[in-house]
Amino acid sequence: MTSPYERLFGRFEGPNTIGNTRVFWAGLTVALALAAAYPLVVSAYTAGNTALFMLYGLLAMSLSLVWGYAGVLSFGQVVFFGFAGYTFGIVSINLGSTLGVTMAIPVAVLVATVVAFLLGYFMFYGDVSGVFVAIITLVVTLVMQTFMAQTAGDEWTIGEVPLGGFNGMPGIPNLAVGTEGAAVSFSGASFYWLVLTILVVSYLGLRLLVNGRFGYAMVAVREDEDRVEMLGYDIRRVKLVVFTLGGGLAGLSGVLYASWGNYIDPSVYSLAFATLPVVWVTVGGRESLLGGVLATVAIEWFRQQLAITGSAWATVVVGTLLLIVVLALPEGIVPFVHRKTVGFVEGRRMVGEDTPAADREGTAE
Repeated sequence: MTSPYERLFGRFEGPNTIGNTRVFWAGLTVALALAAAYPLVVSAYTAGNTALFMLYGLLAMSLSLVWGYAGVLSFGQVVFFGFAGYTFGIVSINLGSTLGVTMAIPVAVLVATVVAFLLGYFMFYGDVSGVFVAIITLVVTLVMQTFMAQTAGDEWTIGEVPLGGFNGMPGIPNLAVGTEGAAVSFSGASFYWLVLTILVVSYLGLRLLVNGRFGYAMVAVREDEDRVEMLGYDIRRVKLVVFTLGGGLAGLSGVLYASWGNYIDPSVYSLAFATLPVVWVTVGGRESLLGGVLATVAIEWFRQQLAITGSAWATVVVGTLLLIVVLALPEGIVPFVHRKTVGFVEGRRMVGEDTPAADREGTAE
């Protein structure tokens, strides 16, 4: 007979995730309660600003899934991010209603997912692998930036929406769900809670995925493609499914970003922005879904604080942090802390088991 704990959390636990104990889930519950209460003690502006860091965390999780669990290093997550953001803006502005905004959300995510599928199909079924995937996705990112930067003319208008070139696309409406007279619009604190909810649901959903049968196949492909293929698995299909799913998740992040700032421009395809998800995931731990999110929030908050003070050292500091982590903690900060914590607890437990009962009683006294 299974316990209530196993029925509630058992499906989210497994060897492919960090945090498979009651202590972890209790700590996560407390952290989420504090996060949910955060907008109640800060201004709406601060809550909305923090929501930006969290939606970036969703982008980091998409790369963690693709790179950390399937071994596919992609610089193209921002491509899907940008495609979804621009699509959301175009559809929502053209339809010009709450229902139009609602319809724009799945359309934008679907476009990003299809783009990821097409790019992944031609790469993986074209037997592109290893560093060449990183190169191709980086090239696609730079091509998109170059293309979108020259869309400033009147001929680059879709419906009533000019793409705007480097000036970007302003006037994107806030995220809303429903129809006229029966809709919920999200901004400030409500947008923060929405992003937090999406982030938690996505995190739990990905835990289910990576600890399931397909998750084992993903990790096996990451560890040894040749052996997995010899066992009868289609490694190209596994990579394509993961890459497509990661693209859809990055697209959802792009929708949230466009509605957060009511604006999007070609900088979402820039080289600087394309490298940030790699930094977040590397520092937090690419084989840890939670590590990427925590590193994203911490790094982006720190970068913003440096920018507020007028410092131009943000890139240097983040680059130095990345170099230190790669050289000293290649597994990432969160997996390292987890491994040390588990080792300490197990060591204390073994000492307690090896100590005679009489000695333990004397020590207690």
